[in-house]
Amino acid sequence: MTETVSSSKPLRILVTGGAGFIGSALVRHLIRETPHEVLNVDKLTYAGNLSSLAPIDNSPRYRFLQADICDGPAIAQALADFRPDVVTHLAAESHVDRSIDGPAAFIETNIVGTFTMLNAALDYWRGLDDAAKAEFRFHHISTDEVFGTLADDGFFTEETPYDPHSPYSASKASSDHLVRAWHDTYGLPVLVTNCSNNYGPFHFPEKLIPLIIIKALSGEGLPVYGEGLNVRDWLFVEDHARALTRVFETGTPGQSYIIGGRAEKTNIAVVTRICETLDGIRPRADGKSYKDQITYVTDRPGHDHRYAIDPSKIERELGWTARESFDSGIERTIRWYLDNEAWWRPLVVEKGAVKRVGLSG
Repeated sequence: MTETVSSSKPLRILVTGGAGFIGSALVRHLIRETPHEVLNVDKLTYAGNLSSLAPIDNSPRYRFLQADICDGPAIAQALADFRPDVVTHLAAESHVDRSIDGPAAFIETNIVGTFTMLNAALDYWRGLDDAAKAEFRFHHISTDEVFGTLADDGFFTEETPYDPHSPYSASKASSDHLVRAWHDTYGLPVLVTNCSNNYGPFHFPEKLIPLIIIKALSGEGLPVYGEGLNVRDWLFVEDHARALTRVFETGTPGQSYIIGGRAEKTNIAVVTRICETLDGIRPRADGKSYKDQITYVTDRPGHDHRYAIDPSKIERELGWTARESFDSGIERTIRWYLDNEAWWRPLVVEKGAVKRVGLSG
């Protein structure tokens, strides 16, 4: 099935967490590739970075509001003022290691924040006329980590039972259940998507791929958990942004869609591929491979063995497919980090964004 072009009908999209990694990719995509108007609502926590939106922040179709999704009156006012056709809810605490060290923030943002968003959206939706009610969507963006871990074969699908193992994945599973409950109980037209691991430009440096790129360039050790055999399914963030747009434009209310890039890799394979790509693009001065910097460190608690996604439903029903292979996406990502040190260097210096966390307990 070939992918169709974006909806030609301009929509008003309220994006929560639009200064984060996936959220900013979605906002950039919406402003550059669609006629839609965007309100970005973000609290600007450590992972929120307005410089990620510099390429589009002068667009007349884009505006920003600094607000906390747990602040019900602020969210209600944003809905009343902007009058969105779609709410895409991405705002979340999203780092597994940080959830091990400090789970309270994950409970507050991911569960209480989603509850607050749902209550505000329901009140707003109930006040719409019938035509607007029928068109409205509350799109909740989640993770494949809610499904737990896989053995060496099999894939996550929309029918996979939930089995979260970390404070992060448990909080996201809770928020998924709340969203579906607001649909089943109150009739709110919701959509849920669960994605695999994202990577690409503007990724906060504490996550695996940017962490490895930056540490490699700095001549530091490249930390790999355990033996590096944990498996993740990787999705280029711009492919994800196109998928999210496709879901809220054409998806069926009440349905879930799993989004993956069909790029299943062990962690050591990911790190090795980064090193090999850097060897070709920016060789070390001493002529050695960046692979010599790989070090193995103690595994984190509750580290799921394998995630892998079967995205057949969204491919079949909505006509979306990932455009980037892992090799092409990782090269694009590395070249972006090489060309944009001015974006990531302050995060490393000011926020300690390459420090390892998640070893408590």
